[in-house]
Amino acid sequence: MRNLSLMLSGAVVATALFSCAVHAQESVATFPSKPLTFVNPSAAGGPSDIEARLYGEKLTAALHQPIVMEYRLGAAQTIGAAYVAKAKPDGYTMLVTTGTFSAFPALVKDLPFDTIRDFAHVSLMSQSPFVLVTYPSFPAKNLVEYLAYVKANPGKVSFGTFGTGSITHLSGAWIHTATDTKVTYVGYKDTTTQMTDVMGSRLDVFLIGLVVALPQLKAGKIRALATTTSFRWKVVPDVATVAEQGVPGYNASLWVGFVAPAATPAPIVNKISAELAKVAKERDVIAKIEESGGMTVGSTPAQFRQFVVTETDRWRKLVQDNGIRLD
Repeated sequence: MRNLSLMLSGAVVATALFSCAVHAQESVATFPSKPLTFVNPSAAGGPSDIEARLYGEKLTAALHQPIVMEYRLGAAQTIGAAYVAKAKPDGYTMLVTTGTFSAFPALVKDLPFDTIRDFAHVSLMSQSPFVLVTYPSFPAKNLVEYLAYVKANPGKVSFGTFGTGSITHLSGAWIHTATDTKVTYVGYKDTTTQMTDVMGSRLDVFLIGLVVALPQLKAGKIRALATTTSFRWKVVPDVATVAEQGVPGYNASLWVGFVAPAATPAPIVNKISAELAKVAKERDVIAKIEESGGMTVGSTPAQFRQFVVTETDRWRKLVQDNGIRLD
């Protein structure tokens, strides 16, 4: 009887496991059966919003379900991230992430979520460089000359950022920490004012997205000293990277990706990621992202997770070494 009981118990367990497996397969096979939501912690109309909408249109066609854009702003973008971290892990809610996402742990005290543990990393969709720019008469034509000038004039060069702890601030701090140079950081609320002040020689330098800088670069109203990614960009082939000009290993970028709640089933995460990877390879998408000064990526979940881990560790060390605190 005891053996029979064990056999029956084993059969029950096996049946339950089989049922769960079938249910999971059915869930993936029928997913999605309703609209998906992209939660954006940044304002509508911004670069990440425009890009997310582009991907949303493509996913709608591929998955035969509409994509709803939802904006949850505030608290340095942590409100939207916290909402998604606690959302139902069924694949229907994803967060639009940018470089700020990987800086959260280093900057925000008592962060209500963990950017690694509390999210399923779906895909890194695009990357684009910053360009370090100045006005034409500034006494440096490239980063090497710029760093020499800064070293000779410690604290006298003004460096525009979007405030303490912003990605432009952290990216700038990386350059100056690595080269033991000192500038004065000046906070701005928008790129337009930064650009106006640089062209008017009221601000010395600042980091700006390549696509925004291009018109003024071509018009000769500003000068590019360096790009921030690990390789040169074909639209500005003569502008050397920061890494090429004295900061080995430097690689900072603007990026857009998607994450979901941590417990989202891996098969569903993989399905969405695979569809996004297809989107990243479509010619019209590639063309539009290149027009924006970037490149499409379409990574796997594992690749994106490692990317976020690497970025998070780097920013944490930089913040700790410099005693940076979020405004």
